[in-house]
Amino acid sequence: MTRLAKYAMTGVAVALLAGCATSGDTIDTTGASTSDSGEVAPSPPPPPPPPPPPARMAAPTTLATSVPPVIVPTDPGREQYDGKEVSPVKRVADEPVSTFSVDVDTGAYANMRRFLRDGQRPPEAAVRTEEFINYFRYDYGKPQDRSTPFSVATDVGVTPWNRDTRLLRIGLQGYDIPREERPAANLVFLLDVSGSMGSPDKLPLLQTALKGLVDNLGEEDLVSIVVYAGAAGLVLQPTNDAGEIKRALDMLSAGGSTAGGAGLQLAYQIARDNFIEGGVNRVIIGTDGDFNVGITGDSLIERIEKERDTGVTLSVLGFGTGNYNEAVMEQVANKGNGNYSYIDSALEARKVLGEEMSSTLFTIAKDVKIQIEFNPKYVKQYRLIGYENRALREQDFENDKVDAGEIGASHQVTALYEIVPADKDGWIAERRYDGNRAPSASGSGSEMAYIKLRYKLPDGDESTLVERAVPASMLAAAKPLRGDFAFVAGVAAFGQYLRGDDLLGDFGPDRIASLVGPQNDYYRAEFVKLVEASTATE
Repeated sequence: MTRLAKYAMTGVAVALLAGCATSGDTIDTTGASTSDSGEVAPSPPPPPPPPPPPARMAAPTTLATSVPPVIVPTDPGREQYDGKEVSPVKRVADEPVSTFSVDVDTGAYANMRRFLRDGQRPPEAAVRTEEFINYFRYDYGKPQDRSTPFSVATDVGVTPWNRDTRLLRIGLQGYDIPREERPAANLVFLLDVSGSMGSPDKLPLLQTALKGLVDNLGEEDLVSIVVYAGAAGLVLQPTNDAGEIKRALDMLSAGGSTAGGAGLQLAYQIARDNFIEGGVNRVIIGTDGDFNVGITGDSLIERIEKERDTGVTLSVLGFGTGNYNEAVMEQVANKGNGNYSYIDSALEARKVLGEEMSSTLFTIAKDVKIQIEFNPKYVKQYRLIGYENRALREQDFENDKVDAGEIGASHQVTALYEIVPADKDGWIAERRYDGNRAPSASGSGSEMAYIKLRYKLPDGDESTLVERAVPASMLAAAKPLRGDFAFVAGVAAFGQYLRGDDLLGDFGPDRIASLVGPQNDYYRAEFVKLVEASTATE
């Protein structure tokens, strides 16, 4: 038996693909099963395949265009999200330090777009404002060299929805990797072909998305394909042949339950067997998140964390409506040191897996944490906009064992703080007793805040510290927002509006659209249209 023969298709997985192969196709169906321990044991001959379902769905080639599919609105009641409460206001006198992990995921934005396109308001739990903000590109300077993987930019402006507060923007810009310098990639596509993936916005769109990634492969890259439904099996052995990969994708059809745990186990096994030292070794899951059979819960997360520590990372592509389980999707990607994206159209597929492939796959810094300490002489109160599920304890910043987010080549990360200057009243009333009051703004010192960042190189275990002071003069010179800063503030406001943030006051869609103004960039112009469309869902 060859090394790859042990990954053979079994049981229902064979039935799903039976009759799909044509002469010359190379699907291994020799009959083996994978145990929970990862060992492969012989299995009895599979039963005769059931008759093919009527009107089995084929992958329509028309989805390869930039025209999004037409999706019938569905009740989101069965969709699962793990939303957090809006970040609370903090008094600098009580909590001068704020610490969080970076987040470059964008899935929440694309998912919101799907809701609004279907004439529905997204659930508040589905909105993560930082993923709205980080969906877009901003005008940040590139790193001068690669001694530090990213540049750091800061600016301060008057908050559009509250003239008594100020917005502090922190922007990170990662360096790019020229195509000829990219490390080789060992990619295992782990594809959900269960019955829940049968609609046009799921498996057919997934096939289109991955074809776009295949078109960007390098000469040394390898792709394998594992599918899972009632059982898990290998559809395509590791190859660099783009035509062979696309033919294997075209053969897939949906049916059966969802043995997500078994599929993940097999995908990791293949990734380890074909591990590229110094390269990218990643499992990419395409699913609606319906892991209803197999390893689930804590056991699933433990497996992902264990594999992450061996150098095999995990990214997730989410699809579909109705039974969409984003609560699982985002957590799996976070624990796997990968990215989470939601694909709602062929255009989004091209953006995520074509235009942004280098950012998605090639990590330049891992476990990136940001910590900011506010000076009570100049700042009375503050709140971090978004990043609720990325908050860290103050002591986690120095602890290199605490996992945090990754930055890919050319990635950007943006964070916004809304702050109350020391001479303003703020959201929280002053305390009664002198010892509990905020200190006076008088006194020496030229810094309004101090920013610290920690990161590890992709193959490193010890973090490096980057420090940056924010001068108090920026606070005094703050002006109404213009251009790039106005746009990022408008995106943040829209996210908070959809979350029901009461600190926005009456700053709704009309004022958000007015703030950002007309846009020429396609994605920014689309954002303006989404803001305008949101009024119909109120």
